[in-house]
Parts: sequence; structure tokens; C-alpha cells
Amino acid sequence: MITRVIATAGHVDHGKSALVRALTGMEPDRWAEERRRGLTIDLGFAWTELPGGQRVAFVDVPGHERFVPNMLAGVGPVPAVLFVVAADGGWMPQSAEHLAAIDAMGIKHGLLAVTRCDLADPSAAMAEALGHIAESSLGAVEAVPVSAVSGFGLPSLRAALARLAASLPVPSAAAPVRLWVDRSFTIKGSGTVVTGTLPAGTVRAGQELLLAPSLRSARIRAIESLGETSSEVTGVARVALNLRGIPATVPARGMALITPAAWTLTTQLDVRLYLPVSHPRLPSELTVHIGSARTVARLRLLAATPSAPATPSAPAEPSVTSSTFARLTLRDPLPLHVGDRLLLRDPGAATPFLLSAIVLDAAPPPLTRRGAAAIAAHELATWPEIPTAATLLHRHRLLRTSTLAAMGLTTDGLTPVTADWLADHAHWMSLQSQLAAEVAAHAARDPLSAGLPTDAARAALNLPDRALVDALVRAQGPVGATAAGGRLQSLYRRTSQLPDQAPASVRAILEDLSKAPFMAPEADRLRELGLDKKAIAAAARAGFVLRITDQIVLAPDADKAAARILAGLPQPFSTAEARQALGTSRRVAIPLLEYLDRAKITERLPDDRRRLVSRP
Repeated sequence: MITRVIATAGHVDHGKSALVRALTGMEPDRWAEERRRGLTIDLGFAWTELPGGQRVAFVDVPGHERFVPNMLAGVGPVPAVLFVVAADGGWMPQSAEHLAAIDAMGIKHGLLAVTRCDLADPSAAMAEALGHIAESSLGAVEAVPVSAVSGFGLPSLRAALARLAASLPVPSAAAPVRLWVDRSFTIKGSGTVVTGTLPAGTVRAGQELLLAPSLRSARIRAIESLGETSSEVTGVARVALNLRGIPATVPARGMALITPAAWTLTTQLDVRLYLPVSHPRLPSELTVHIGSARTVARLRLLAATPSAPATPSAPAEPSVTSSTFARLTLRDPLPLHVGDRLLLRDPGAATPFLLSAIVLDAAPPPLTRRGAAAIAAHELATWPEIPTAATLLHRHRLLRTSTLAAMGLTTDGLTPVTADWLADHAHWMSLQSQLAAEVAAHAARDPLSAGLPTDAARAALNLPDRALVDALVRAQGPVGATAAGGRLQSLYRRTSQLPDQAPASVRAILEDLSKAPFMAPEADRLRELGLDKKAIAAAARAGFVLRITDQIVLAPDADKAAARILAGLPQPFSTAEARQALGTSRRVAIPLLEYLDRAKITERLPDDRRRLVSRP
């Protein structure tokens, strides 16, 4: 594993860069202006092999306060820090600002180097620096006095770096790639090259990635890591990627190469915001830093007062006593996961002001109703430090598995209701009841309708996909609806209450049939009541009547009643015997018997007699 370590300190740019040169034999200051002034302006890169064969890459970040954005771009994706303090300078304001940034980013692995020991006794500077560092996310760290000029302490520092590298957690090689770009340039004959720190996952030659935020496709042509060409590199590693399909003018620091469909590109997110013991009034706009990216964000607090940490097991925040919840609206979209840590900075503050935030929801619901912010804060206060897929599902009610995967969450133990749609159980049961009510209400408004259109049901229930309506119908339960021809009909339309819901013309037919169940109304009677073929078909679909033919209409359960009567006849029976038993005419008896044949209730024999096949 190749570990990235950052060399950083308050004002000792010259001594810090000299220390990196002494450790690696490489010049971290890339620009002539940096070497002339002895001041690190931009990110520098170097690497070396440690005792035991472990290799370590350094990202040398600026120490001067004017170059804080560059410093944060280098610190962003790192797992560990080499913190440098000068023995002859001691702890400085810039040292405190760098430590505050490291603390806000939640970096937990580090090492202290007290340099320039050839000029002063390191004891005082070391004791003061260790005291400050112990109060940060780094906690207690090993400290090594060293001189880049005389070489004093360099073997001890190399051994300490090896121990630090060996103690770092091993990231997953299968994790989705998010490589924050910190440099982009062109090599003649090769084309566009970008560099960055790969914190996890694997990059391979030929791999297709997306350049965020534009989401332009980029294919990796070749990979170089620490000066060596490779076909595959696993994080943590410094890599340079030669890209195909991306012009050299497109990539820039702050962009990211990401695995397709594995990240949520978002401009709105809900965060848990960690507040220091004392802080000024929070501005409405802050600069957000993550990886090498930075963008402006509008801050909206969701709760008026800070809340206690979510759980007793939450990671300790030495400079934090409370947390609150906020909605961030970003000027530029960022590829994020739930659980990502952001650094929020007020560049206009008179003194350095940094806040730490954890992403809780990378695609939060809109805050449109009065009091919605307070409700959201109350809900978020019940969440664990890092929410799970089930937590997000309870909030959003309906989510695709792909949406949760893009937020970095696994859906193990959650079963889709249809396709890749997941539903909160309580909400799903409520939707079933709502659908039943919508179908029944539509039937009451328009009894002769073929049913509630599926798309109308989807809109009424505010569902994002009509497949969810079909899933609700399949779920049955209290829904009581069936789908046919893109419309939903109630399963309970044939109850004793239905005639009262039917139009007057249909009720008149049913009243006639109640006296003579198998004496279907004549064509004149149907015309008198205004029941044409279309109206009869609609009434039949609604379950109010049984349509034998366009002109033969009976009560809804006439087929079952006829089967019961025919069951009492000697088997087989003739058409005349059936007509007499049913008390009807040949006009009705013959079509009715043919209907029963098609329904497999009766069977017509070669001698034109019939027998009952299915008894009621």
C-alpha cells in the first residue's frame, strides 16, 4: 500500500520543504518563484521508500495564510499528516490554522516533526505543539526532532513514518473511485494528464470514468504512480492518469474522476454541523472544501439551537461541544456520499473560522411548507452519526436502490416492492389504503367509467413511477383494486350497495330484472333508458350488469343464478328445458346458454343438448 502523507506547518515553508528534500532527495517546490523566495505557493509532490519497503508519498502544502485554499486542496483526501514545526519558531498562528483544518477534516493519523534543531533546542516547541495537537482529531502523536541541514533525526523520522504508514487502515480496493484532480497538464505525444490522490478503489488502464461535474466520459489510457507505469493501481496512492476523450483545457483542480452511477452529483444536502465552544454568528454564505474542490454554499440552519451529538459512540470532536443541522445549497455540484466530511470556511473572517460538517442526505426533500425546517431538524436529530439506507428510506418513503447506491449506502436486508424501487413499510401500507380510496371515489363520481386510469392514480398518489401503481395493485391487502387496460377497478363493486351508486337508467334495468331475472329488457326499453352499446359496455365493466350480447343485459350474477337452476335439471338437458326452467324466451335463452358454454359452466353435446360442467 502506498500511503500519502502531508507535510504542513504554520510559517516554516523553507524548513518544511527542506525536510521533504532531505527525506526523498526530490524537490517539492515545482516553481522557480517558490525556490527563489523559499515560500511554498502551490502543492508539491515527492516520494521515498521507508525501512521495510513501504513507500510514502508527500504532498507538500503551502504554509502561508494567503495560500490556505491550496493548502486545503492538498490536505483534502489524505489519510495521514506529517505536521512540521520549527524549533526556532515554535507554535505560530498559521500552525493553529493548519491544525484547525486537519481537525475539521477529521484526519486521525499523524506525526510531529520539529525541524531546524541545528538552530535551537526543540524541547519547548515540541511540548507546545504536542499539547495543541492532542486536543485535535489527531490526538496523541509521536514526535521526532530533526534537522534537514545536518541530517540529525532523519533515520528516526523515517522509522516513525514507517510505523505511521503501517498503522493506517487499508481502504477497500472495490470501493467506487473518486479521484480529486489537483493538477492537469499536457504531455506531447500523450495528451491530457491529471494527477491526484486515490483514497480508495482501483484505477485500471482502459477503465471508463466520468469527469465531474460535467460528467464527460474519460477513458484511462495509461497510469503512472510514483514515477512507475502500471496497468492497475489501488488506493491509497498518488496517481497520474493519461486520459483519452478529454481535451487538455477541460480538467482543472477541484474536479473529480468518478465511477459512473456510484456518486450523487448534488447541489443540495443536509449536514450535521459541528460547532466550536464559542463561535461568531454564522454567515449566510461559506466556502465548502472537500478533496481538492471548493465552492460557495448558502447556509440555512434547520434548528435554532445546537443539539447534542447523535449517539454516545459518535467520533470525538475535541474542539466541538455540540452539533446542529443545516441545509447547504452549493453553487457548483459536487459528487458526494452520505458520511462525507466537509470543511466550511469563512474566507472573509478577521480570524480563521473553520467548521466541520458530515453529509447526512445528499438529495434532501425540498423545504416548502412553513415549519418544514424545524421538522427536518427534529427528524435528523434522531438519526445515527452516519445514517443507513433504512434511515434515508424512512425519510424519503420511496427510493431506488440505485439512488441509495449513489449515496454510498448498501441496501442489504431491504426488499424492493417492484423493479429497483424500495418503500418504507408504513408508507407503503398507507399508499395501499389511499389507492383504494381513490379508486372508490372515482367509481362514485363516474359509475359507468371503465375505471381510474393508472396515470391518474399515479398522479393522485404522487408516485414517481406508474410501476409502483401496478405493485400496489398486486399487493392487494386493503387496496381492493384490479388493473385492466390501463385502468383500475374496485374488487368490491358488486356488493349490495352498488345499485344505489349506479345511474338511474341502470337501476331501472336492475329493478325490472328483480321481478324476472332472465327476461332481459327489449331493445326499445334500452333505448328508452338511453343505454346504447357504449353505455352498456361501461356498465358491464363497472360490474353493474352482466352483458351477454350488445342487446342482452342481465343482473351481475345472473350466470351463477342460471347455473344453480340448471343444476336442478336432469342432465343433459335441451334448450327448451333450460328456457322453461329459467322462465325466459328463446331470444335470451340461446345467447345465455352460449355465454355459459364459453364460460365453461355448461358444455354443448353433439345432439345439441347440454350438461352442467361447473356446479355453483
